[in-house]
Amino acid sequence: MKTEPSIACLGGTFFSPALQDLGFRVLPLPLSRPEILDWAEVCHRAGEAPDLLLYLDRSLPPPLVGLERFPCLTAFWCIDSHIHSWYPAWAQGFDLCFASLKDHLPRFGLRLPPERVHWLPPFADLGHRPPATPPAKEWDLLFAGTVNPQTTPGRAAFLDGLARRFPGLAVRQGRFSELFPRARLALNVAERKDLNFRVFEALACGACLLTPRVGHGQDELFRHGEHLFVYDPEDMDGLVQLVRELLGDPERCAAVAAAGKAAVDAAHRPVHRARQVARVVAGLDARDVVEKRLEQAKEIRETYLKLVYLHWAEAAQDPAARAAYLAAAAGR
Repeated sequence: MKTEPSIACLGGTFFSPALQDLGFRVLPLPLSRPEILDWAEVCHRAGEAPDLLLYLDRSLPPPLVGLERFPCLTAFWCIDSHIHSWYPAWAQGFDLCFASLKDHLPRFGLRLPPERVHWLPPFADLGHRPPATPPAKEWDLLFAGTVNPQTTPGRAAFLDGLARRFPGLAVRQGRFSELFPRARLALNVAERKDLNFRVFEALACGACLLTPRVGHGQDELFRHGEHLFVYDPEDMDGLVQLVRELLGDPERCAAVAAAGKAAVDAAHRPVHRARQVARVVAGLDARDVVEKRLEQAKEIRETYLKLVYLHWAEAAQDPAARAAYLAAAAGR
């Protein structure tokens, strides 16, 4: 017998442990590759019918079909709306939408009213922490992450241009908690002008961070010169000048890095995002919301979901996936 509300967390794991700490029974449904689940398959994998299905964005083709007819409350945490233009239409099949990019919130109001579209920024998980004993500094300026001219051409070109002006730039891959503490300054690059997770992860590791001005609420969360430093990606000379000024003032860098880490610990860890989700869900009349969606299921499918599923049916290489999307478009 159920003793507490259950949440099926589909896709990413993100803040599942934090939801458990808040009293929910989490039913993990991780996704690491494209899959297509209907309601019966969700219940089979979860072991029961959940009270809430929460899809934590994995930047995959639509992993749910028949979504408009699911009999439980549904929610989508959309992270990659800067990449996938079909997300706002598909999101209309859910009861709730949380978007990580604040400036994109209006895109999700096609059917969903404002009280069911919420800003849920990125965060840093508990694995992003500086070591107990600070390591020696090895690099003046570090970018940590993948750099590939084919998959991240803007990032690759930007770093190549910066390296020509500032030879002290280092580019490495690995665990952020091991890399960022070894740099005097950490660099973030937002190729698609998104407020990305690296901002929160670098600050959580105790880095003195330089990040581009991107909007999406970044200036509401962190202040330039207090928690981090903001640069204009169109002004490479200005960035180099800022780097040189900061390298000449290590005490200022240490103070800003400490303030940035404190800000993340105070408001941008998994528990903070889980609490926001829990507050929004608690404020809804879930039965009424679901019943109204079920009444409008055909209209929702025809108006918002059908073209999304037809697109993915055409793009699918797998015959079974093509058939599943075509059936979803037809309401079967």
